[in-house]
Amino acid sequence: MVRRGGEPILWLMFSAGGVLAALVLPILVLLFGVAFPLQWLAAPDWPHVLGLVRHPLTRAALFVVVALSLVHSAHRFRYTLYDGLQVKHLDELINAFCYGGAVVGSLWAAWVLW
Repeated sequence: MVRRGGEPILWLMFSAGGVLAALVLPILVLLFGVAFPLQWLAAPDWPHVLGLVRHPLTRAALFVVVALSLVHSAHRFRYTLYDGLQVKHLDELINAFCYGGAVVGSLWAAWVLW
C-alpha cells in the first residue's frame, strides 16, 4: 500500500477554502464593507449582531470560513512562490512560513471568537 502523507488532506482543505472564500467572503464584504456603510441597506442594530455572533454555531461557522480561507491562501501563495519565483529549493522554509502563518491566523481567529 502506498503512503501519501498529508498532501490529500491539504488539497481537500485548499479546495474547501477556495469554495468558502468564493461564496461567503464576497457577500460579507459587500454587506459590511459597502451596503451598510453607504446605507444602501438598513444596518442591523448592535444587540442583534452581537446576539448572532455570540451563538456557538455562528462562531464555529466564522472560524471554519477564516481557517479554511487561510489554508487556501497559504497553499496558493506557496505554489506562486514555487512557480513564479522559482524558489523550490527553499521548500521547508516556504512550507513553514505559509502553513505556519495559516495556523497562527487560525489560532488567533479561534482566540478572538471564543
